[in-house]
Amino acid sequence: MSEYTAAVVGCGNRGGDHLEAYEHIDGARPVACCARNDPRRDELAEEFDLTVYDDTEEMLADEEPDIVHVATPPNARVEIMETVSEAGVPACTVEKPIALRVDDWRTIAELGEQTDTRFAVCHQFRWQPDLVRCREAVESGRLGEVRFLDCSAGLSITDQGTHCLHYANALNGDQRIDTVFGTASGPFHDEQVHPGPDATQAAIVFENGVRCQWTTGTYAPSVGEAEYQHKRAVAYTDRGRVQWEQFGEWAIVGPETVEYGDFGGMARWQQTNIEAQARFHEAMFEWLEAGPKPATNLEHSLHEWKAVLALYASALWRTPVTVSKFEPESALVERVNQAL
Repeated sequence: MSEYTAAVVGCGNRGGDHLEAYEHIDGARPVACCARNDPRRDELAEEFDLTVYDDTEEMLADEEPDIVHVATPPNARVEIMETVSEAGVPACTVEKPIALRVDDWRTIAELGEQTDTRFAVCHQFRWQPDLVRCREAVESGRLGEVRFLDCSAGLSITDQGTHCLHYANALNGDQRIDTVFGTASGPFHDEQVHPGPDATQAAIVFENGVRCQWTTGTYAPSVGEAEYQHKRAVAYTDRGRVQWEQFGEWAIVGPETVEYGDFGGMARWQQTNIEAQARFHEAMFEWLEAGPKPATNLEHSLHEWKAVLALYASALWRTPVTVSKFEPESALVERVNQAL
């Protein structure tokens, strides 16, 4: 692999994780970080020997990085993605979710159709070893065909909903979503970084016929101690099941053998988080070298966010929504807010 250079926009915890991941990658190194009025920026710059910027455009012009990691709050990402694209950066990763409302989702979709930059969303736990073990067990065929998925997260649908949906669908071969039939309960927290309702529930049908129960927020199953620790994904198959909980247990149950374990405590969790982050970065570099497109690519991630919008519409209309035919109105999120 050629030596690649990387830059980070946003210097919070996730920005730090992106930088630390490079300690586990050969042939790539971070060179710069950018943030405004954030004391953590200078700390990260000193720790990882980075050039400091407070202007993204200036950083991209000076450093000409091969990849940019956007780790800002979601309401700032659209402008940064446009700046990255205009600068001709070859690759860029963006934190999840890819959007918050309809208009930013549309703007990013239009950008994706026009840009030469290879964008992908950072669902790094797709590469976490326990989830990889579960996915490989399903892909091996020894458990038969997937019949039903069950995924949930303790935080809201905008905060963690696309996380658990993506990880569950990774157990289903990353299928396209056909229909969403959902409901939501309030209040709608428009003041939060990830504005959304207290709780959502949906029945999903994928294009391969597999069905999924998707639960977020107040009534999600409890896994860890804190709200953010409740992400889980389960696939039921002809001959068994696989189960992954980010802060709980994992299991592979087949007709002849049973494998299981737990997340190993917070020290192992952080270690596997950073290592999974590194594997995601490597997948991006392989894409730059004409390798396979990561399943977290922009187009697929926009499709997953459209499922969120379809759930909102289904809750308002009280009917299932066919995702491929669905054209969300610009005021959809505001209408849900008012209804709740």
